[in-house]
Amino acid sequence: MHLRRFLAATALSLLAAAPALAQQPRPAPAARVVAIRAGRLLDGTGAAPRENVVIVVRGNRVAEVGPGVSVPAGAEVVDLSGWTVMPGFIDMHTHITSDPSNGYADHEVHEFPGYSALVGAKNAHATLLAGFTTIRNLGAAEWADVALRQAVDGGLVPGPRIYTAAHALGSTGSHCDTNDFRPDLRPELGVEEGIANGVDAVRAAVRYQIKYGADVIKVCATGGVLSAGDAVGAPQYSADEMRAIVETAAMSGRRVAAHAHGTEGIKTAIRAGVASIEHGSMLDDEAIALMKERGTYLVPTMMAFDYVVSAARAGRLAPWPAAKALEIAPHAQQGVARAIRAGVPIAFGTDAGVFPHGTNAGVFPHGTNADEFRLLVGAGMTPQHAIEAATREAAKLLGVRDLGTVEAGKLADLVAVRGDPLADVGILKQVGFVMKDGVVYKRDGMPLADPR
Repeated sequence: MHLRRFLAATALSLLAAAPALAQQPRPAPAARVVAIRAGRLLDGTGAAPRENVVIVVRGNRVAEVGPGVSVPAGAEVVDLSGWTVMPGFIDMHTHITSDPSNGYADHEVHEFPGYSALVGAKNAHATLLAGFTTIRNLGAAEWADVALRQAVDGGLVPGPRIYTAAHALGSTGSHCDTNDFRPDLRPELGVEEGIANGVDAVRAAVRYQIKYGADVIKVCATGGVLSAGDAVGAPQYSADEMRAIVETAAMSGRRVAAHAHGTEGIKTAIRAGVASIEHGSMLDDEAIALMKERGTYLVPTMMAFDYVVSAARAGRLAPWPAAKALEIAPHAQQGVARAIRAGVPIAFGTDAGVFPHGTNAGVFPHGTNADEFRLLVGAGMTPQHAIEAATREAAKLLGVRDLGTVEAGKLADLVAVRGDPLADVGILKQVGFVMKDGVVYKRDGMPLADPR
């Protein structure tokens, strides 16, 4: 106790002895000004496209936007007069630190702690260059996504803005647990890794994830396609447990995303107050009505279904996930289409990085996220609504007002493509210009070596 007081007194005396000049704040450097001439602007607000718009960016924010805006003297001018400019895209369901491209099935027993964060750095760069300036990462081991978020925020590696869940929550033996191993090979997971049973334990698991950096809570409300030992639609938490998860998260200002395939688990999660249903394969009329009534978002992750079904039909999945994939896929396709027709809030998400243990058959590369636009349009969305699902609506689900639209005062996250994505949504896979936080990372289709 005496040592602590001595150290505190020493620190105070050193501060008091410092020159007065050092205590004066230094003037902030002048904000960089960039003026973008956009041939067409889809601003994400729901408004019709505008032609020949000037967007003035000061520092990391949009200062002015409109067809009559003047280019400030001395501004750097970016000519996108032959392009369509949009808000930076947001993928609301990724696993950015997962990527089995290492080529061996038992990668988990070979990789040292920290390896997945390095993999995440590679994936983050690819994702950013594809036009996704923000992601919501719904589950990672070893706090790798938290470490990656810190590295991106600190400017150590280029990547999208990351909102992360840390460890996903699940009951013992659930989709979020690590199943199908001999019990003596791995320690049992606990609340630190998100595995919790009962109201008190799930509260502790939520608080633990928040303590160490979770921006959002992800929970496995039902079984899954690629996990061993669980039926794909089986509920995995009770109503009391789900309410406790949502209430505890809300106490710290966090929202809850619920992985849910089965009808009963979907409705339990909605009634508990989750912000979003991920996948939502077996939606019925009651679930759709509940989602509309409560404003619960659906994040369809259609790319994940598309890839695992293709892998199952090609014989690249083990028999048990293949059977589940083929069982659930028709329900998922019908459910998404019904939700779109009914006006359920939809936010864009891909499940990029998901893969079954021991195989890379279910994975699609990070950076190909924009193929989800094609699938959403195929399910009944207009191209403009699909783009808004990845911009304005995704930002609403995040609860972040600074993102999702191109308006004065918003963060300067901008992407552009040549041509008209409202006529051909497929060109969104060919983003040629990327700005995040006012910094250009890609221009004329080419990544910039050192944009800072």
